[in-house]
Amino acid sequence: MAENIYSKGTRVWFEDKEHAWISAEVTSVTKGNDDVIKLVFVDDRGKEIVINTTAKDIRDGKGGLPPLRNPPLLETADDLATLSHLNEPSVLHTIRNRYGQHSIYTYSGIVLIAVNPFQRVTLYGPEVIQAYSARKRGELEPHLFAIAEDAYTAMAKEGMGQTIIVSGESGAGKTESAKFIMRYIASVNPPGSTTKSRTKFSLDESSEIERQILATNPILESFGNAKTTRNDNSSRFGKYIQILFDGKPEIVGARIRTYLLERSRIVFQPTTERNYHIFYQLCAGAPLKERKDLGLDTDVTKFHYLRQGGPTSTPIVGVDDAEEFRATQQALSTVGISVEKQWAVFRLLAALLHLGNVKITPTRSECSIDEADPALILATRFLGVNMAEFRKWTVKKQITTRSEKIVTSLNAGQATVVRDSVAKFVYACLFEWLVAIVNESLAGEHGDAAERAEMFIGVLDIYGFEHFQKNSFEQFSINYANEKLQQEFNSHVFKLEQEEYMKEQINWTFIDFSDNQPCIDVIEGKLGVLALLDEESRLPSGSDASFLQKLNTQLLKPANKNVFKKPRFGNSSFTIVHYALDVTYEVDGLLEKNRDTVPDEHMTLIATTKNPFLKEVLEAALGSVKAIDAPHPGSPSPSDSGSGGSRRSSLIPDPGRSALVASSTSSNLKKPGAAIRKPTQGSIFKASLNTLMDTLSITNVHYIRCIKPNDAKKPWEFNPSQVLGQLRACGVLETIRISCAGYPSRWTYEEFAERYYMLVPSSDWQPMIQRLELKPLCSLILERTINDPDKYQNGLTKIFFRAGMLAALESLRSEKLNALATIIQKNMHRRMAMKRYNKLRAATIQIQTWWRAIMAKRLVESMRRDHAAKLLQTQIRSFMQRSLFLQVRRSVIMFQSRLRGAQARRVYKESRFLYATVLLQSLFRGILYRRIYRGNVKHMIYLQSCVRRRLAKKQLKLLRAEARSVSKFKEISYRLENKVVELTQTLQKRTEEKKTLQSQLAELEQQIQQWASKYEEADAKAKSLQTALQTAEAELSRRDELLKAKADVERRLEDATAKAAEKEATIQKLMDEITAQAAQLQSQEKAFANGPLRNSEDISVITTLKNEVSSLREQLNRANAYNALTRGVRDPPSSPTFAPALRSEANQPHGATLALPLANSHHQRRHSSAGVLLNPAEHRTSSDELMLDVKKSQAFNHRAASVAFDGDDSLRVRTNGLADARGYDDVAEEKIRLMQDIKRLDEDVLTGLIRGLKIPAPSTTNLAAMKEILFPANLISLVTNEMWKYGLISESERFLANVMETIQAHVMSFNGEDAIIPGIFWLSNVHEMFSFICVAESDMLQGIGPGEENAVREFDWDDYARLVAVVKHDLGSLEYNIYHTWMQETKKRLGKMVIPALIESQSLPGFTTSDGGGRLFNRLLNSNTQPAYSMDDILNLLNKLWKSLKSYYTEESVIQQVFTELLKLIGVTSFNDLLMRRNFSSWKRAMQIQYNITRLHEWCKSHDMPEGTLHFEHLQQAIKLLQLKKATPADIEIIYDVCWMLSPMQIQRMCTNYYVAEYESPISPEILRVVASRVQANDRNDHLLLSPETEDVSPFEPPYPREVSGLETYVPAYLNISHLRRLAALVA
Repeated sequence: MAENIYSKGTRVWFEDKEHAWISAEVTSVTKGNDDVIKLVFVDDRGKEIVINTTAKDIRDGKGGLPPLRNPPLLETADDLATLSHLNEPSVLHTIRNRYGQHSIYTYSGIVLIAVNPFQRVTLYGPEVIQAYSARKRGELEPHLFAIAEDAYTAMAKEGMGQTIIVSGESGAGKTESAKFIMRYIASVNPPGSTTKSRTKFSLDESSEIERQILATNPILESFGNAKTTRNDNSSRFGKYIQILFDGKPEIVGARIRTYLLERSRIVFQPTTERNYHIFYQLCAGAPLKERKDLGLDTDVTKFHYLRQGGPTSTPIVGVDDAEEFRATQQALSTVGISVEKQWAVFRLLAALLHLGNVKITPTRSECSIDEADPALILATRFLGVNMAEFRKWTVKKQITTRSEKIVTSLNAGQATVVRDSVAKFVYACLFEWLVAIVNESLAGEHGDAAERAEMFIGVLDIYGFEHFQKNSFEQFSINYANEKLQQEFNSHVFKLEQEEYMKEQINWTFIDFSDNQPCIDVIEGKLGVLALLDEESRLPSGSDASFLQKLNTQLLKPANKNVFKKPRFGNSSFTIVHYALDVTYEVDGLLEKNRDTVPDEHMTLIATTKNPFLKEVLEAALGSVKAIDAPHPGSPSPSDSGSGGSRRSSLIPDPGRSALVASSTSSNLKKPGAAIRKPTQGSIFKASLNTLMDTLSITNVHYIRCIKPNDAKKPWEFNPSQVLGQLRACGVLETIRISCAGYPSRWTYEEFAERYYMLVPSSDWQPMIQRLELKPLCSLILERTINDPDKYQNGLTKIFFRAGMLAALESLRSEKLNALATIIQKNMHRRMAMKRYNKLRAATIQIQTWWRAIMAKRLVESMRRDHAAKLLQTQIRSFMQRSLFLQVRRSVIMFQSRLRGAQARRVYKESRFLYATVLLQSLFRGILYRRIYRGNVKHMIYLQSCVRRRLAKKQLKLLRAEARSVSKFKEISYRLENKVVELTQTLQKRTEEKKTLQSQLAELEQQIQQWASKYEEADAKAKSLQTALQTAEAELSRRDELLKAKADVERRLEDATAKAAEKEATIQKLMDEITAQAAQLQSQEKAFANGPLRNSEDISVITTLKNEVSSLREQLNRANAYNALTRGVRDPPSSPTFAPALRSEANQPHGATLALPLANSHHQRRHSSAGVLLNPAEHRTSSDELMLDVKKSQAFNHRAASVAFDGDDSLRVRTNGLADARGYDDVAEEKIRLMQDIKRLDEDVLTGLIRGLKIPAPSTTNLAAMKEILFPANLISLVTNEMWKYGLISESERFLANVMETIQAHVMSFNGEDAIIPGIFWLSNVHEMFSFICVAESDMLQGIGPGEENAVREFDWDDYARLVAVVKHDLGSLEYNIYHTWMQETKKRLGKMVIPALIESQSLPGFTTSDGGGRLFNRLLNSNTQPAYSMDDILNLLNKLWKSLKSYYTEESVIQQVFTELLKLIGVTSFNDLLMRRNFSSWKRAMQIQYNITRLHEWCKSHDMPEGTLHFEHLQQAIKLLQLKKATPADIEIIYDVCWMLSPMQIQRMCTNYYVAEYESPISPEILRVVASRVQANDRNDHLLLSPETEDVSPFEPPYPREVSGLETYVPAYLNISHLRRLAALVA
């Protein structure tokens, strides 16, 4: 196998100065004598490199050989530990490729590598937090949230403290990473929480302590961060934030510890750098008045402490200092610092700025400060110190001896140091006070967070390894801390590696790794750098030069030659060999920075300040200084766990904090003359660092290494040399070296057998796989392929390989597959050749057949031609002979015809002459006879006319005489009046007959109702006494008799109805006769009007007759009106509230009051009368009686009545012909008694009707009637209406409250899928009740109330109005709660199904795939493990919802709302999951998902919801992306055109996560970089994930109230609610 490692075509790496490493390829391998192998390489620049080696050196991996490059498939692996060749260039290349694809996170075993993009990326929104919540590490792409979730899960599971160490150099993104980790931890709910979602989507859902934890970030950034040459927001201090949890676990508090604040930045900033952000924020954001009071200005160049960085240092691009100032103020308020205290802080900051502007004027050997210096005046005023004393001790110093005190002058440089030391001291005290205040606010509501806490997660944001051209005390301290952390990191990695080997029980030896303990000993040993520095700092005559001399004397020894060195050039520095690289430190100013003290005179002056806030700051800051030798505070303390009263011990250590001042000022104030040993900055930092390391040692540590890709802070620019240096500095390469020393590659037996089974013959592996003998199979494969047993180890569940072994196995696998592919190609070529030969042979035979056919056709054609010639000659001869015969025949016939024609013309001429003669004779005779006839007729007509004229004259005289006679007119009038009276009497008789029939009809209806009630009682008794057979038979016979009686009554009713119809026909006939007579009178009147003039007597008679005719007309009109009323009831007037269909006509007895007092207009119903009733009289004419009946009928036909009251004694209900036989008073009293029986009414309604209801099963094929679904709402509304009707307002309020409470409790008692049917059923019924209340409210607004004259108590309109409003609101809320209850359960159920069914299930045969394993076993054993749910489960759930919603008469708007939300949940959840999965998205998976989506599309179309498919558009286009080709930039353009709904970031993520199938070429890094380049910076619309659909239900939009046409009294027979059944029967 050694010769195969560097075979031709193998790609390797060579070092390069510009690119760190450059790729090359083996072009030739030449074997010489003595086992010498000559390797020729050509790199990417075309340069040829030759290496001579031996096979033994290759096998042993001797130095000098180039490291191997990984195959293209692994060059973008998201975990460096999975690389086949785990070497430095491969690690660098993988990180560079992923960074080019905009994947900034990469795993390296237990370490997460984060490369700063120098650009805002949308990877940290609530939807991403939800995606990583409750997901195991490795399921999704590498991310900060995966590490945070891993820590949170481990803490909750093991109860052990966790620490996340975020390290890296300045500008690498440590601070931002720590902020996002804290945001994630504060956003995740506990696993057992009762909240609806696993994550919080806004600060409103977070607790107060969680908001305060997040508010610490802007505070500490403002006061502790600054712009540097490497980073615009560089943390100039280290911090360790402990987030404390109780046993649930829920956040109960937090505490912050800070380390090594960079004080020197207060007084000095290098070029292009800035002071701390808070100063610039204060100058830019302070209001004008406050800015004037503090003496500040928006021009920061007016302040010495702010202008040293130059004009290019500020402002920072993209940062608004004024806006940041407001954010800082808000954060300060969040942690509990009042506005007054905030301005006290700002006043102190302004004092420091003015202090920096104090001008020190140098003289020859002294210096001075002007008394009138405005900066001095403002600084001392704000500090609250005496200006003269401050001015004096700034330019003077006092030396105390045994006998006296000597005051000497300082030069300008020394005075400046004193002034700056005061500024640094005050700012450091202010920073410590701020941290103390923050910790106090984070200590919980009662300050008992530490006592309540049982576990914690710590986030350590620590500075990374630093190496500049000039390194001083700050770099020395930082690198010292990193040495300690690196030692902890190495031991942790080593420990995990060894534990893995022991767990798998493999033969192993301890791995040797480089321990940096010698370097740590040089720094912190008894005679180490820190000890010598402290010793020199305490000497009054100590200097930097003497300190360096001591270092060289004590440490330049042979034992330290590999750790401590002396530079070749210069005598002012020393070199320490750190684990990352050698760093040279300058000793100039080292002692002064270590001391960092303020003169005692200034300390005394500041201690006596008149500024109360400064006093508070000093007391809080100096009181927080801990003694260096203090015992460790982190002792175990028992605390109550959050459950069951059990107690558990949990170690919540205090990681310690650095002291802010190297002076025992508090003691100095008490004993001015005492000699105190002052702690130095180095000793303080060492003590706090040791405490921190002790804390880390008892926690489970997670590592995040932040990498800065370039110094120019350019987005997506990668500097390989710089990144490689950081990888070495952060220990990633050391981790790889430790892994390579053992067995870095690990595969499970199943994965290994799945991948490499083809390396042995199928006769070996097939039976072993069928018997599931995986370990023997793997051993067989390894024995046949790897000769050296030391190259691998078999564990219990895994196989461990040495570095490079997997690459060798991959090479063998590729060769085997290539050989198999060659065999397949050979057989395919043979098959194609045979196919081509057979095709040519068949074509030859076909051509021969065609040619023979052509020859035969030619022979047949010649024979046909000869036969045709002979036939043609015969036909021509025959034609010529026949033509001659026909010519002779035509000549003979022509001669004969002409001869016969001459004879015929002669005969015709003679006959024509004879006819003309006869005609002339006949015409002449006719003329003579007609003339005689006309004369006779004329004479006869004349005689007749004379006789008729004479007779007419006589008749005319008689008519004129008769017309002048008055008696004739009277006779006609009397006849007409008699006729009218006769008709009127007939009408009255018919009316009385009809009234009699109506009364009989009412009696029959009462009898029918009585029989029906008896029938119901008999039916109930028959069901309850089914066991008694004889009694049942008797009841059945009785029922038959009742049915017969009912049939007889119905027959009588039909007869009565027929008689009434006959009467109506008779009335109609009489009316027609009256109409005809009236028309005859009108015609006669017109004839009289056209007659001759009348005298005065005639005129008076005619006037009388006209009046009588008018009276007859009026009677006729009354008869018509009465006939209209008796034929049918007129339609009621339309209601302004509801449609006319909602109302039904109700007649009131004649004895009811028709007019009501005005005072009771709101309490009683109103009626729309058609006229005013006449007073009854004993003697009334027939016409008056008719009009009275008409007006009565119009008065009783009321306006459209409310459902609450319909204008009759009983509720307007559809009774199906049922009526109670008893009187009104008895019915009312019984109804009131039934409604006042609260116990039985509640038992029937709450228990029988609600809890014990058997809900009809939903069905779309056999829909139940609406009354069978909505009868609970109808019965409840019926009871409510009756209570209101009889004034039982308070009882109805109690009744409805119990009903609504019972319904809500009943619906919420169901869980999971069981909640769907009762939820939808009661949602529909509650909406029916809501519609009933809306009708009552509408009528109430029109002044219509349900009052009744014989009510139990007086009707209170105000109580009724209040109750209607309250019940309407409560029913709306109940409807909302019911919808949310079952909808939430449905979404929970569906949410569990979506991913397994839509994404993971594989229902399409022929395209099954797996996530890296299982394909072979599935194929051979047919034992494919199906997901927990399939698409059938989703479709069944949707069908169940659809049937329930349709069967229970739910409104279309609700159906649309339900399925819109559910389909959106399916689309968004599946798309987000597919987008975040790794090693999953292949074209085969796309085919499976496409098939699943098609089934959903078909479901939507079959249920008339084509718009529902729009929710799958993102997923549909993602699937198209997986199926499209991705080999060239043109293919990428096609993808962007097809997938137009996907954002560039989503397309980039899909391409990056694409899982390459077998024999498929991976997407090249160049194409992935092209895709990544399309992602635009700071594009707010370019989101990675869609807004997630949580289990929370969207706001319910209630449908419009239904049209309530009446209340059904239907009660199912199976319900045992006799009390309610009786009440419904009475109402009916």
